[in-house]
Amino acid sequence: MAKSSGRNRYLRRGGGTRGTGAGQGGQLAEAQAMLQRAQEELASKTVEGSSGGGAVRVTMNGEQKVQAISIEPDVVDPADVEMLEDLILAAINDAAERAGSMQADSLGMLTGGLDLPGLGG
Repeated sequence: MAKSSGRNRYLRRGGGTRGTGAGQGGQLAEAQAMLQRAQEELASKTVEGSSGGGAVRVTMNGEQKVQAISIEPDVVDPADVEMLEDLILAAINDAAERAGSMQADSLGMLTGGLDLPGLGG
């Protein structure tokens, strides 16, 4: 049996650059541009979460950043601050859930339904 030169035969064939065709670089750049546009669009969209029958409303953008909080004056009771805190927390959580769903829908269109960790799943 002939003795091998010690170099991997696969490395000799392709120079060790498997799967780096010219079209892939363009596809990657296009995918990155699409992701950037989707993220910008999410930043400009808003959702509203509420609690207490709409007495507390939180507006949040698609990046899950709170943009505004609105509180009806009749729920402000100095003797029951804890209730107001609970209403605010519930409204923030509602808005965050809605923003997360919007994010998952938007990015899901880009990923083609792939279950990628960290992308709104």
